[in-house]
Amino acid sequence: MTTTAPASATKGASLRRSLGLWAIVGLGLGYMTPTVVFDTFGIVSDETKGAVPAAYLVALVVMLFTAVSYGKMAGAIPSAGSAYTYVRESIHPNLGFMVGWTSLIDYVLLPMVNCLIIRLYLEQVFPAVPSWIWVVLYCAGVTTLIYFTMRGTSNVNMILLVFAIVVMAVFVTMVVVQLANGAGDGTVASVKPFFHDGVTLGAVLTGATVVCFSFIGFDAVTMYAEEAKTPRVMPRAILLTVLIGGAIFLVAAYFAQLRFPTNAPFGEFTDDPLPQIGLIVGGPVFQAIFVSAGFAATLASGLASHASVSRMLLVMGRNNVLPHRFFGHIDGKTQTPTFNIILVGVISLLAATFSLELISAFINFGALIAFTFVNISVIAWFAIRQGRRHTAKDVLRFIVLPGIGMLLTGILWVNLHADALIGGIIWAVIGFAYLLFLTRGFRRPVAAFDENQPVTGFNKAV
Repeated sequence: MTTTAPASATKGASLRRSLGLWAIVGLGLGYMTPTVVFDTFGIVSDETKGAVPAAYLVALVVMLFTAVSYGKMAGAIPSAGSAYTYVRESIHPNLGFMVGWTSLIDYVLLPMVNCLIIRLYLEQVFPAVPSWIWVVLYCAGVTTLIYFTMRGTSNVNMILLVFAIVVMAVFVTMVVVQLANGAGDGTVASVKPFFHDGVTLGAVLTGATVVCFSFIGFDAVTMYAEEAKTPRVMPRAILLTVLIGGAIFLVAAYFAQLRFPTNAPFGEFTDDPLPQIGLIVGGPVFQAIFVSAGFAATLASGLASHASVSRMLLVMGRNNVLPHRFFGHIDGKTQTPTFNIILVGVISLLAATFSLELISAFINFGALIAFTFVNISVIAWFAIRQGRRHTAKDVLRFIVLPGIGMLLTGILWVNLHADALIGGIIWAVIGFAYLLFLTRGFRRPVAAFDENQPVTGFNKAV
């Protein structure tokens, strides 16, 4: 999230170290949006033939290896940054640019996917209203709010996060009672959600590529490295975010799968069955509460992602990675990067036509590329640059573990939706051509995506 600072404070400015371990974990979990497990449940259940928890378990294992690598790099390079920062510093600036360019597709599309989820909620609750109206209203509202202010949301984020988790706990309790009374699979203890006849490894891997979308956000906590009370908390914060988030997803998916062995109860709403799940489990009143929890969590994530990508584009404009006149513009009255905010809002309007499955696949393309290269960065930084490869412990920590993480993310990457692979590769080719242009055929250094020194009044403070 971003906040403004007076222009006079820009030079020599530093980020205030005010965030403790649990504040950072809360920000990561809020960005992950715990209720998204219900949004993609129908899609993943269809892909895996009723083994959604198995897909989450595979994704969690992959994310844990990658989280360990993020923790190592955050400790080694404690400045606020992300995958492209680590690749730039440990391998090469040009490769860092390419990782950043590929990841840019995540940042740009995340606001749109939040808009899409809101659209899917409202068109189920108000079926008579054309869905495009909700998209226009949402984009106009969020864009207008961020246009005038880009304030931090740490406290609001925590309130919304707690509300969503409490509602999810109530959901699990209600489902347990219903299972005990014979609903769904009629049991609270079963391996069926993880494995049963008809479930294949390929299907589970395909499902895992979809649910990776649920974990996006754990890596965002690296952006708060300069605001942590002590840099030593960052590796623990990253790992805890993945573990707690993964546990929430696993428990919710497990009981939802037992309660809904097939997608039949959702009818035409398989793309986002959260409102239908709430209605079937608890009736109209609980549906309203359940949708409210999903709406609040998604809106919070939407505000955060919209403001974050607007700021990222601003920094890229200020660093001349993108045309300065447009992307580096800050409005004199609102003190916000208004052109970028409007651009992201316009892109989000595409939520009226795209499906959640396809957009999440596009987002996962960039995310899995970033995760893969963070694992490679650990090997490059520690084993190669620092020569820490001569003891069994160092080989395990800096070669074997990140190597496994790299392999696992690579496996998920090749199992992505075919359209996402094609679109992502085209985006990467455009980025490579743009890199050639910026560097005049690799004859000059490329500017960074992030800021080693604050270049604007929009620091990543809460």
